[in-house]
Amino acid sequence: MSENLLSFIIWAISGCLIIAIGISCFFSKKQAGFWANVNPPKVKDVKGYNHATGKLFVLFGVLLIVFGVPILFDKSSVFMLLSIIGVLILTIATMAVYVLYIEEKYREK
Repeated sequence: MSENLLSFIIWAISGCLIIAIGISCFFSKKQAGFWANVNPPKVKDVKGYNHATGKLFVLFGVLLIVFGVPILFDKSSVFMLLSIIGVLILTIATMAVYVLYIEEKYREK
């Protein structure tokens, strides 16, 4: 097995773990957390909040796997730079969507 394929498989497993976390959040009866080691905010609709958070995690995991596709090719290519910058932008966008839309919509006033 080539080094590039093994690297992509490890990358994809990481994305699949995030997708699994998203599915777990989606079906959770208790309020799901987003930030590590921080209690989630009090929300008015736990089911809606969990669905929104779960969908966000699943989308993040899928896009993470997609951004890993250039690993299969030459690691010195420009596409690797796009992967790195893409994941950086994806992470910041995910945090922004959570704070500006999900938390804002479901937080108890």
